[in-house]
Amino acid sequence: MQLEVGTILEGKVSGITKFGAFVTLPEGKSGLVHISEIANSYVNEVSEHLSMGQTVKVKVISVSEEGKISLSIRKALPPPPAPPKRDNFAPRQQSSGQQNARAPFPRAQATSGNQSFEDKLKQFMADSDSKNSGNRLYNIDKRSGNNRRRK
Repeated sequence: MQLEVGTILEGKVSGITKFGAFVTLPEGKSGLVHISEIANSYVNEVSEHLSMGQTVKVKVISVSEEGKISLSIRKALPPPPAPPKRDNFAPRQQSSGQQNARAPFPRAQATSGNQSFEDKLKQFMADSDSKNSGNRLYNIDKRSGNNRRRK
């Protein structure tokens, strides 16, 4: 029987190495499951997920011209559940310590939608220059030792 890419088979773990596990397939063929193809989560030690003689379902990823068979356990598993979708537009709750906190820079003024690109670019450059000059002053004070906290 010729193995085809995408076929899901059952096999037995016949060897464990630090880079993966060898699985014996039907008809005496053997393939390698790379450490990155063992589980959907990070695998530090192969032996934490697999043991010798364990029966596993594997999916054939590739078969080289030399006959080397690459296998995947994680692709033979059902897909993991999707994380719950976050609503990026929902207002964030402020903790009691953040009620009086101020943003480091004032927010940009809301502008009408009929500005030209050049006007928007000028506004952006003016805001950027203002922020950069504030950063420069802060860094100069910091280097010269004029910290306001040190009194």
